[in-house]
Amino acid sequence: MENVYKDIHVFIVEDDVYMQNLLSIHLSSQYTVSIFSDGLEALTSIQLGNVPDLILSDLNTPEIGGLELIKQIKASGFFSFIPILILSGEENSDTRIQCLNAGADDFIVKPFNPQELDARLKIVLKRLGKII
Repeated sequence: MENVYKDIHVFIVEDDVYMQNLLSIHLSSQYTVSIFSDGLEALTSIQLGNVPDLILSDLNTPEIGGLELIKQIKASGFFSFIPILILSGEENSDTRIQCLNAGADDFIVKPFNPQELDARLKIVLKRLGKII
C-alpha cells in the first residue's frame, strides 16, 4: 500500500488539460491537489492564503510561466520557503540550469516516469520534514 499524505497540499501549474488530468489522477491518490492553468492563478491563490506545501509547475504556461513563477515566489519574504519542481518538455541544459539557479528544487523532463516523479517529490518533502 502506497503512503498517503493527504495533509500535504500540492499545486499543479499546467496549461495542458491532458497533463493536468494525468498529474491530478496520479498525485491525488497520495496528496491533496489543486490545479492551475498558469502561474498567475497559482500566485493569486497563494496570496489569498491557500499556501501549498509544494508546487509542480510546467515551464511554459500563459500569463506567468514556470521560470517567472520561481522568481516571484523566491523573491517573496512570505512564500520563498515553498519548494518548486519544474516539469517540462524543455530539454535544454541552459534552461534547466536557469530554473535551478532561480530557485527551483528540481527539474523533471517530460515525458517522465511517474515513479521517478513520486521519488523526486518525496525527496523534497523529506528534506523539508513534511514526511518521514
